[in-house]
This record gives sequence, C-alpha cells and structure tokens, in this order.
Amino acid sequence: MLIGEVARRSGVSARMLRHYDSLGLVRPTGRTVGNYREYTPEDVRRIFHVEGLRSLGLSLRQIGRALDDPGFTPAALVGDLIRKTEERLAREHELLDRLRAVDAADPGGWQDVARLVDLLHGLGSPHAERRQQAVLAPAEHAPAPAELLARAVLTEADPNVAGALSWALARAGPDGVAGLATGARSADVDVRRRAVLALAKLPGDEATALLTDTLGDADAVIRQRAALALGARGVDAAVPTLLGMVAGGPNDVEAAELLGALAGDPARADRIMGSLTAELGAATDPAVRLRLTQALAEMPGALALDTLRTLVDDADRPVALLASALVRALAERSDPRAPGASPRAPAD
Repeated sequence: MLIGEVARRSGVSARMLRHYDSLGLVRPTGRTVGNYREYTPEDVRRIFHVEGLRSLGLSLRQIGRALDDPGFTPAALVGDLIRKTEERLAREHELLDRLRAVDAADPGGWQDVARLVDLLHGLGSPHAERRQQAVLAPAEHAPAPAELLARAVLTEADPNVAGALSWALARAGPDGVAGLATGARSADVDVRRRAVLALAKLPGDEATALLTDTLGDADAVIRQRAALALGARGVDAAVPTLLGMVAGGPNDVEAAELLGALAGDPARADRIMGSLTAELGAATDPAVRLRLTQALAEMPGALALDTLRTLVDDADRPVALLASALVRALAERSDPRAPGASPRAPAD
C-alpha cells in the first residue's frame, strides 16, 4: 500500500507519515521498483497504535519507547501524564474564571480590564497582606465586581482579608448575595461559615432571607452566627436559637441583649419572657440557670421583675443572690420608692 492510500485510510497526512519514517517510528517495510514507500498491513496497524498513544498526550519519543521496548511498563508514564493534564486543566480553569470575571464586570475599555487583572492577581497572592491591599485599594471608577468578591470571600481563610472582602462586598451592591448563596449551600462547613459571616454584613431582604435559611444548618456555629445577625435585624425567627445560646453559650451575653431588644416589641415580649422562664424552670445545671437569670435583666422595663422576685428564694444560692441584686436594680430603675426596691435577702 503506497503512502497516499495509507494517508487516506488512516487519516494521517503523508507529510506526517514521512516524519514518522525519518524518526524510525513507523518505517514502511518495503519499497516499490520506483523506490516509493510501501506499507504492509502490520505497518498500518502500527500507525494506528502511534495515533492512539498520541491521543493520550504521549510524545513521539515516548511512543517509540512504548512500542519498541518489550519491558516497558506504562504505569509511571500514565501517572505522569495524568498529573500534567490535571495541572494544565487547573491553569485553564483559572484562566476561564478570570475571563468570566472580566466579562461579568462589563469593562468599558482596556484600562478597566487591566485594573481587573491587577485585582485578580492581588487576590491570588499567597500573601495575606497583598490580598488585603488589593481589596482595599481605592477604585478609580467603579467598585470591584460583586461576584468576584463573593467568590474570594468564600475561600479566604485570613480573618483580616475576609473582613476587607466583606466590606468591599457590601459596597459593591446586592449582586454579591447570589455568590454567597452558593457558599451557604456548600458541603464544606468552612465555606458555609464564611458565607454566613459575609451575609451578616450585607443589608437587604435577600441577605436576611439567606441568613434565615441557615438557621437550620447542621453546624451550631453557623446557626449562632446567623441568629446574632438576624436578631440585630429584628427578625423573630432568631429567637429560639438566641435562647439556646443564652442557655448554652457561647456569646450568651450578646444573645441576651438581642432578646431584650426583640422583647421591646409588645407583640413578642410575652412569648420571649415565657420561653426564658420555661428554660429556667427546666434547667438543672447551675451555670445554665445563672446565665438565664442574668438574661432576665435584659428584658425591657419591669417585664422580668415578677419572675426575678420568685428567684430571690431560689435554692441555688448564686441564682438567688443574682436575682436579689437584679430585683433591686430593676425596681430602683422603674421606681426608686417601690417596695421591690429593697427585696428580702435570701436566707442563708
């Protein structure tokens, strides 16, 4: 079979077949009377073997070794090809992300593109100081794209850089919420925690709705962070988690303050007081009962005064002493001449 026919049947150009011949990779077995290359069926099969190995990314030198060395084992070579391919794909994926970030920013000119590229390089720095500098650098025209900042905050482990990213994200407008929503649903608990911290600093109904959804997260830290943010926004759904934080800590003082602020709304004051009283009645751990008693002092006005008066004679002396002091303080605050201003001290 002459070279032209081999080229047609194999799909390998005549020029490449001649190159294979010059390298000794696929040499035609015979020559015609006119000295034209003549390929046998075995030669053609070798051509297909060469093309198959090329499709895996092997160099022609590696292919020659693989086909001619009877003792050649492919495991190490294939493993090396896998590693190099993964590295190439990672670089290509990084490039694709950069192009998408630039496209999403809708730059008005190449100067805008250059600024975005500088920001991307800065955010990709291994040094936290450089990443923070890239975020805080003043924008000459528009703030950094919210989608880009959202992706960055979900992967940022340094708290200072994360804080700068959250600040920049809040300035960038509401578009960053969608990026954080992806993080809030991540299987990685660290990513979800970063998403909640960033959402807590974003205003608006969308951020509030996402924070409310995270109250059902399996991770206690995420639930607590969401509850603190929602409590500060006056969201009623945060109350059960805040009550649990008062009872179990940590951040019990902050949670109690937020419950007191929420109880300033008469529509939920009685429910919050009822829940605190029920928690106190069910608690047996002295430390828990002490925290719950302290939380009663955060209730507005004299809302908790009657409950605290019942605790003055509590069998748990630290609780009784704290209740006595709180009754005195609350009674004097509401009416210095009120009988409750000088409560009976608990018996020894």
